[in-house]
Amino acid sequence: MVDIATRVWNHKWKIDPIVRSLIDTDFYKLLMCQSVFRNHRDTNVTFSLINRTRSIRLAELIDEGELREQLDHIRSLSLSRGESTWLRGNTFYGKRQMFTPEFMEWFENLRLPPYHLEKRDGQYELTFEGKWPEVMLWEIPALAVLMEMRSRAVLDDMGRFELQVLYARAMTRTWEKVERLRGTPGLRIADFGTRRRHSFLWQDWCVQAMLEGMGPAFTGTSNCLIAKNRDLEAIGTNAHELPMVYAALAETDAALAEAPYKVLADWHDEHEGNLRVILPDTYGTEGFLSRAPDWLAGWTGIRIDSGDPATGAETAIRWWQERGEDPRDKLVIFSDGLDADKILDLHARFSGRVRVSFGWGTMLTNDFKGLAGDALAPFSLVCKAIAAEGRPTVKLSDNPEKAMGPPSEIARYKRVFGVGPQDAIPVTV
Repeated sequence: MVDIATRVWNHKWKIDPIVRSLIDTDFYKLLMCQSVFRNHRDTNVTFSLINRTRSIRLAELIDEGELREQLDHIRSLSLSRGESTWLRGNTFYGKRQMFTPEFMEWFENLRLPPYHLEKRDGQYELTFEGKWPEVMLWEIPALAVLMEMRSRAVLDDMGRFELQVLYARAMTRTWEKVERLRGTPGLRIADFGTRRRHSFLWQDWCVQAMLEGMGPAFTGTSNCLIAKNRDLEAIGTNAHELPMVYAALAETDAALAEAPYKVLADWHDEHEGNLRVILPDTYGTEGFLSRAPDWLAGWTGIRIDSGDPATGAETAIRWWQERGEDPRDKLVIFSDGLDADKILDLHARFSGRVRVSFGWGTMLTNDFKGLAGDALAPFSLVCKAIAAEGRPTVKLSDNPEKAMGPPSEIARYKRVFGVGPQDAIPVTV
């Protein structure tokens, strides 16, 4: 096990690449990338970094030259032979050859496209433009770089013993969470913490702690590189990116209303009926489910990623019952803003009513709040598709605090999708 504090103290940060591999990314990005490669490989998309926590002035914390060095390093990466063999030959969700030979040949020859970086009002404007399958793979490494460089900037002034104590306290905090969770009957939990982790080494440590402390209750990690290195299940399905881009490409209001279902029809064809988990909240869960075709009710489950999680689960249960499905056979994956207390509360409320699973993110891999004042407190940083073929994308969410897009388009989408008043929930991670 790496001595993280000593690694930091030895001042290797500047030559230690933050992103070590093209598969140091979330599994769902590769699954979505293959679907996009098949269905929309020539679509032009723009991604942009968005710091929701404006009080964290990243351009004043992070040196631009060092940031460019890290981003340029990512552009030099390509799949190693071992990584390619793992992707081609491993079994994912019980299926061998999840990735087609055509997609793998393309991926093996990929280098990430150029980026555009500038400073504006204490923040970095970081954008990526190009063919959708290429630029979409910038999202996770871009977030990982900015998050870890912020951590490095804070840690740079700490002494050797201060660093040792900091990480000892963080390890103790994480292990106390593990001790609270382990032994809970029927608990199933995975690491979803790549995008806003404290660092790669820390995420890897947290995964090892979960593996030892949780035993079979720990189902795997979304991080492909860690899954490969630790012989774990790679976990993930799809994300808001797909309906956001499909919707932006819609020519009419009628086509816009159908875009979220077109996404899942293509997904079903891509995976031959596997990985059937619905993410319904991009344009409001209630409206999505009320208009959903009957065939979606037969899917495996739903992932809840915004709004009040208990309300979202109750909505899903009611929908399955109305469609003649037994909720006890269905899977609900909670993945938004989780920590140990919320995990235990949701598990107690819904266990036995549905099959419950958790994707634990930022508060697993980046909970340093109070350990260095507020200087290492987690914050909300995202990298989203903001345009497709020159048309703006929109996300409404079940939490208006997570909505994004031009105001006129947000109003149009709310009208098309029948989104009424929503309860605002503060976004911290």
